[in-house]
Amino acid sequence: MNSTEQQPAGDAGSERGWLNRALNFIEVVGNKLPDPAMLFLLLMVVIWILSWLLSGIQFGAQHPSTGEAITITNLLTGEQLVSFLTTMVDTFTGFAPLGVVLVAMLGVGVAEQSGYINALLKKLLAFTPKLLLTPMLILIAIVSHTAVDAGYVVVIPLGGIIFYAAGRHPLAGIAAAFAGVSGGFSANFVPSAIDPLLMGFTLPAAHLVDGSVELHPLINYFFTSASSVLIVLLGWWLTDRVIEPRLANTPLDGDADDMPEMHPIDAKENRAMWVATTVMVVGFVLLILSLIPEASPFRDPEGNLTEFAAPIMQSIVPLIFIFFVMPGVIYGFMTGSFKKSKDVVDAMSETMGSMAYYIVMAFFCALFVAEFGRSGLGVLLAVEGGNFLRELALPGGATLFGIIILVGFVNLFVGSASAKWALLAPIFVPMLMQVGFSPELTQAAYRVGDSSTNIITPLMPYFPLVVVYCQRYVKGTGIGTLVSLMLPYSVVFLLVWSVFLIGYWMLGIPLGFGTSYVYPAP
Repeated sequence: MNSTEQQPAGDAGSERGWLNRALNFIEVVGNKLPDPAMLFLLLMVVIWILSWLLSGIQFGAQHPSTGEAITITNLLTGEQLVSFLTTMVDTFTGFAPLGVVLVAMLGVGVAEQSGYINALLKKLLAFTPKLLLTPMLILIAIVSHTAVDAGYVVVIPLGGIIFYAAGRHPLAGIAAAFAGVSGGFSANFVPSAIDPLLMGFTLPAAHLVDGSVELHPLINYFFTSASSVLIVLLGWWLTDRVIEPRLANTPLDGDADDMPEMHPIDAKENRAMWVATTVMVVGFVLLILSLIPEASPFRDPEGNLTEFAAPIMQSIVPLIFIFFVMPGVIYGFMTGSFKKSKDVVDAMSETMGSMAYYIVMAFFCALFVAEFGRSGLGVLLAVEGGNFLRELALPGGATLFGIIILVGFVNLFVGSASAKWALLAPIFVPMLMQVGFSPELTQAAYRVGDSSTNIITPLMPYFPLVVVYCQRYVKGTGIGTLVSLMLPYSVVFLLVWSVFLIGYWMLGIPLGFGTSYVYPAP
């Protein structure tokens, strides 16, 4: 391989400078962290030990709901250990995120395994005018979150293929798609499994302070919908004005015979896609029409649709399941990817197989969250932390920005969004409730920080895969190359998105259906 082939995108010296040293530090520290599942187990042991050490101390803090003095329960007594064992199964099966995520993923899995999602993505990208290629690619990348892994395994490589076919630098297409899929992970106007997943951690965290708090999966829906427009515009400008000009002098040295081609969907797939999509749209219209009557069974007794008690809000996850299963089954049987009913069941089974790690992690996470709550440490930390923030008397915007920056930093070492929020929610949510911030607002701040730095951490599970996509076109692509491409997206997303959230909050625009910015809600 000659020197040209070894040259990464942009300035080769960047990998030998501060960026390379920073990446090496992040990689070393991150690799020394235990697996998230074991991390929860270790943290649970730490909670036990702390509960034993602190159980005899009077802290003088009062529970915000009951007004009673906060005491720490020693979880290492015989009685508490027996209680832990006898409730272990119920603690796991009653873990809020578990059921909602698995039900949503059953539907998404059918649509993905049938090929419907892949066909829809290809179709949307194929008819896009060249001028709008970048924003459409980023928009499709954002929407691909509804299928979880589809963005990483379909949209990102397609970004390179489409840009290459259009005579543009393929690494710019990969970067734009990666920015939409991962950098804009929390920006989407289509409800997906991530919404109930995060809410499932936010709710028990809020219950550490106030057991009467009620939340539904769409508490951030308006904000994430508006954020999708922001991320598309920012990504469009960065790709066309910053990233692609920087790649102008980076030659393509991949093997000519190995250069990928974009194969359009055939007539059968096209017909199946249109039929499946039409059925889904008709189903959605019928759902909307069923919500209109005052006597709609989807309304609560007072006639509301957006309150937590409204049946429509309780049906979000089943509706996600239905609206993915319908087009998935129709497309699968029309194209032949499904030939019998067992194939649909097999698609669901394969999807559940891919969720095996999440289920294991959820088991240990459920135990940790339960023990954290039983010990009283969560309430004590929330009250004392809230008092500390109150004494600092920081402006609300500064507090929000600090939370976002902290989450973005932690994200460099813990890549999993669910694992990270499971760790941080029991701390941030109750603490910020003590200074008047609603759980909905804290979750929105978390989503901004979590998304923005996804694209610059080598510890993100799909990061090495994106490097491989780039190497099809530029053989010398390495971790530093990809980080140097994605760093402008990360910095701009983090800063502008944070300002956007603070401005959104200051204007009082609702974060989602029936939500509030303050706690307790008026």
